Amino acid sequence: MSRLPIDHEYLLSMLDELLKIPSPTGYTDPIVRFVTRELERLGLEVELTRRGAIRAIRPGAETRGARAIVSHLDTLGAQVKRLKENGRLELVPIGHWSARFAEGARAAVFAEKGGYRGTILPLKASGHTFNDEVDTLPVGWDYVEFRIDAMARTKDDIQRLGIEIGDIVAVDPQPEFLDNGFIVSRHLDNKAGVAVMLAALKALQGEEAETPVDTHWLFTIAEEVGVGASSALTQDIASMIAVDNGTSAPGQNSEEFGVTIAMADQTGPFDYHLTKKLVALCQEDEIRYQKDIFRYYRSDSASAIEAGHDVRTALITFGVDASHGYERIHTHALRSLAELVTAYVTSPVMIKRDFEETSSVTGFTRQPTDEAAQKLTPGIKDEALSK
Repeated sequence: MSRLPIDHEYLLSMLDELLKIPSPTGYTDPIVRFVTRELERLGLEVELTRRGAIRAIRPGAETRGARAIVSHLDTLGAQVKRLKENGRLELVPIGHWSARFAEGARAAVFAEKGGYRGTILPLKASGHTFNDEVDTLPVGWDYVEFRIDAMARTKDDIQRLGIEIGDIVAVDPQPEFLDNGFIVSRHLDNKAGVAVMLAALKALQGEEAETPVDTHWLFTIAEEVGVGASSALTQDIASMIAVDNGTSAPGQNSEEFGVTIAMADQTGPFDYHLTKKLVALCQEDEIRYQKDIFRYYRSDSASAIEAGHDVRTALITFGVDASHGYERIHTHALRSLAELVTAYVTSPVMIKRDFEETSSVTGFTRQPTDEAAQKLTPGIKDEALSK
């Protein structure tokens, strides 16, 4: 079966709803409940890990050699580091992002007694007071503070509000959906990936598409701090594709259109055979694609491999301009990704050996190096093939 038609309006409406739900790492319960309800509405049974990672299995012809599609629900954010004597809050970031993008952001701090709105400001925010010093203040988390929109002029006032060290701060996404298909918002990483997965699943359910093996739809809750899919996989899963953002920036080959297939990230190359299959599917189904390598990037797949899971992994991405800042994407990439997911999960299993966790060399995969070795001189060929 080739790619399936994607409900474009559903994809965008899901993204809009997801962006409305604050979900910095450590504060993901609300979005877990929302996605769980949507998966159940689409007809899947859902199970949660202790901390809230989501697993929903769409049955296929075989349980062995299952495939997994994964995105993360958590986003960047901040946490209260200190209650300051001036009635404001010192912050530390959740995830890796620059305080340059925090300056001026509207946000909410979640205290035990309830949430409070506020703004993240540089320490010297008023030009009428500090003159040119507003432009010479260094950039960094030591140079910003959270101004609470409540009566908070002293540390005692903050304590009376019930705000404590460790409370989570969620930054407003401020989304804009433009008529030309561009979407600008914070936290498109990875609310857009979640919307892509839900749209692909809706297409599969609507077409009653059959798949050769079970498909595990996984949604993790701590990717931004490196935990990712480390504890979400089961032994049935033989291959896993992460859906996340790719960086469209100078020196990168990612684009805001089509699918960007990652060939490697900072943890090394992705699975040769799985990545090659994704490229072939794009070519067969005429899905626009490009390849890229990310030197300062890791995804759910990296944490799964580091946790000891013996699975093939790949990463497909939507190009994002200004990742971890005011991000911009295009709907063309989201639709292309959803189409590729449907084409992949309905495609035949090519490596039947993956049905078993271990087996003999019979049926083991081959790479072009064997062919290249045939062209070497006899002595070198024998040495190369013996390694």
